[in-house]
Amino acid sequence: MSAAAVMGRTLAVALTGMHGHVVEVEADIGQTLPGFVLLGLPDQSLQESRDRIKAAARNSGLPLTRRHLTVNLVPAALHKRGPGFDLGIVMAAYAADRQVHGVHGPVFLAELGLDGRLRHAPGILPSVMAAVESGYPDVVVAEESADEASLVPGARVRGFRSLHDVIRAFGGEPEPPLASAVAEPPRGAEDRAGSIALSQGREPDLSEVAGQFEARFALEVAAAGGHHLLLEGSPGAGKTMLAERLPGILPPLDDQTALEVTAVRSLTGRPQDAARLIRRAPFQAPHHSASMAALVGGGSGIARPGAASLAHGGVLFLDEAPEFDRRVLDALRQPLESGAITLHRSSGAVRYPSRFQLVLAANPCPCGWGGGRGSKCRCTSLQRRRYTAKLSGPLLDRVDIQVAVPAVDATALVSGAGGEDSATVRDRILPAVQRQAERLRPFGLSRNAHLPAAVLREGPLAIGPGARAGADAALDRTELTARGHARVMRLAWTMADLRGADRPAAEDVDAALYLRRRSDGEDAA
Repeated sequence: MSAAAVMGRTLAVALTGMHGHVVEVEADIGQTLPGFVLLGLPDQSLQESRDRIKAAARNSGLPLTRRHLTVNLVPAALHKRGPGFDLGIVMAAYAADRQVHGVHGPVFLAELGLDGRLRHAPGILPSVMAAVESGYPDVVVAEESADEASLVPGARVRGFRSLHDVIRAFGGEPEPPLASAVAEPPRGAEDRAGSIALSQGREPDLSEVAGQFEARFALEVAAAGGHHLLLEGSPGAGKTMLAERLPGILPPLDDQTALEVTAVRSLTGRPQDAARLIRRAPFQAPHHSASMAALVGGGSGIARPGAASLAHGGVLFLDEAPEFDRRVLDALRQPLESGAITLHRSSGAVRYPSRFQLVLAANPCPCGWGGGRGSKCRCTSLQRRRYTAKLSGPLLDRVDIQVAVPAVDATALVSGAGGEDSATVRDRILPAVQRQAERLRPFGLSRNAHLPAAVLREGPLAIGPGARAGADAALDRTELTARGHARVMRLAWTMADLRGADRPAAEDVDAALYLRRRSDGEDAA
């Protein structure tokens, strides 16, 4: 028998962050002593697949060959991680033993249980995206992963409950499997049902916020233009309530952003998090004790996404922002500008999308009562300066809107005069967002907050000298940095979009300056 006659080949995907590489799984059956060798830079979880695969094959009614089995993952220089290669390896072994056929074409993405059941593997969505982009639209996954895999346009997905079913689908003739491999429901089905039921609960609504009409207006402008926001005020003024209601007035995610958001969630390994395309803007609110790795991503080996990437397309809310470690906060400066995070490790670099809206909430001083008349505040001027200095000038310079949130008066609180609900505000924001998308399409952008400064200084989107006179004067007085001046121009465009105007007027620039009034002395940046 020739060597070619006992070779089996299948396809799988190796993930590096969100980027996938199609891997060819080669299996060769030799005539030497029995054994199972796995080559191609597998990690520990992949090395352990040998025992998982042997048990799964035996319990599925078709044991692996008793001869020497060598499996090679090509390209050999690429690190392979995780249990998602299990199904591809066992099907290549069966093909080498002439037990199945037609397996070199589909991409196999599933983990195996010892009883032969197919289990969900983390990163199914980005793996299927990589397979389709590489010209392999046919994928075979666990039944519980089928919904997630089907989100990729062009993918032809086949979901199976057990290895026994996969063997039969590809021409094999296994003996009857263990009952548990056939009868037990897919893992996570109950979790998915609970997740769907929970998602149908009542969402926070703007009508629940008493008073705070100026802060509500700032929230509306931030939502319309995708601007970052700082809310400063005494405890109990409503800063957290306002921030939690921002996702409810944001427009639905477009197709590309929704796919990216769902792909990031897919890396968490929970099928219920990515069973449906996420259209609602996500909301992440890490605790102020969060480390840099938790906020921007990290970990040993290939870095995992942090809260900044999980908030992609939505809101990253940092409550009690001055209590965060200053280095952790300053790590956000780069993704605030670029909309992505690149993490370098000795084993490689990964890039995660991180185009989020940053919302900071802060007290005016350490005790929290320094706002307004400040009659209850006992902080010294030195304590105040040290507290406010925790938010660095360069970070604040990237926050477009910086407003004070005063304490709510008794009349507004007792009467419940909250104002418009989220649906009404969202209906007013959507036309402004559509107007931006049409105007910015030639630049490859969709929101005013992402406009480059060069485009705002010259060209069709430059604001005339008369309209921007107030911002120019603030720049000459060093009340604005050059970056701050550009952000005022972006805000002015958003003001015009909310009014339905074709171009910003002087009133729009003045209103934009007012929304950055906390930035007095920005020359510190």
